Amino acid sequence: MPFFSRRTAILALLSALLVGPAGAQTGFTIRPVVTGLDAPWAVAPLPGGGALITERGGDLILIQDGKIRRVGGLPKVEVAGQGGLLDITLARDFETTRTLFLSYAKRQGRGSGTALAVARLSSDSSRLEDLREIFEMKPGSSGGRHFGSRVVEARDGTLFLTIGDRGDRPSAQDRSRHNGSVIRVKRDGSVPADNPFVNTDGVLPEIWSYGHRNPQGAGVDLRGNLWLSEHGARGGDEVNRVRKGANYGWPVISYGRHYSGAKIGEGTSKPGMEQPAHYWDPSMAPSGLLVYSGKLFPDWKGHIFVGSLKFNYIARLEGNPLREVQQIETDETLRVRDIVEGPDGAIWFISVGNGTLYRITP
Repeated sequence: MPFFSRRTAILALLSALLVGPAGAQTGFTIRPVVTGLDAPWAVAPLPGGGALITERGGDLILIQDGKIRRVGGLPKVEVAGQGGLLDITLARDFETTRTLFLSYAKRQGRGSGTALAVARLSSDSSRLEDLREIFEMKPGSSGGRHFGSRVVEARDGTLFLTIGDRGDRPSAQDRSRHNGSVIRVKRDGSVPADNPFVNTDGVLPEIWSYGHRNPQGAGVDLRGNLWLSEHGARGGDEVNRVRKGANYGWPVISYGRHYSGAKIGEGTSKPGMEQPAHYWDPSMAPSGLLVYSGKLFPDWKGHIFVGSLKFNYIARLEGNPLREVQQIETDETLRVRDIVEGPDGAIWFISVGNGTLYRITP
């Protein structure tokens, strides 16, 4: 269906938001922002209102001032399997520079890999300008699985990018490859001098941590620590606090099993490998992770929110040790792909099952 035809009903929906909520819960309200989205993957709320949304098929959608349009100037994206146009993150200085970051699957010979680009949103928001690819994973992976692909800007302005094992399990322990790692680069793509493996023979200098399976959620907490949510196999989905240079164990240790039912690796622990801060068994298929500021919901300050693609809810976690304390499960939380905080403290999330972007407010 053509772009504007399949979104004919969206303007009517946006007008309807003035009338009342799409769904109400105790203590908060969930309202739709836009519907009719095609495989939405990520959302970036804009400081002046509205949002940018990526669709895995390769479109970047702008919703602003009651209008919906496609943004031009995107990189060439390889759309295959789980790959396509994936994450979008606004730079901390977006209001003055209009800089943003995109992650996507890029064709690499006969395979494809996770790539990262920086660009500037034009003054009229119609297209991306000065688009520059600043990183692509080392080529050599095929298949359409486990791109990871969340982008987070650290407090110091460096960028974290998550990369899955691409379905090649042993590669997550091979630091001569980017598979199954979190990489850290500067905004120009150069490697920070304090990365853990700079000048280490046989190790790619972009690597910050490794031993990850498929991290599809990432966020920075109020102290600047990086947290990930990542898919296990059959069981063993994890939330991890990421430490510089650490090994998170995949596929040597896991709290899950292979889909065949066979044991994974050597068990659930091994010296030199990190334990998850929290894990789920059975798997809930986590995607998107938010560490909340407390701006609109003070009682949730510092809490971690993770979307579930499998069981159709948003998990709220808190405490030390970290534990799941609530499941926000409504008609709207159908296959939650991304969850982020807007400038005013509202919580935005994407439902792949509904093809809809929602906001949670008091």
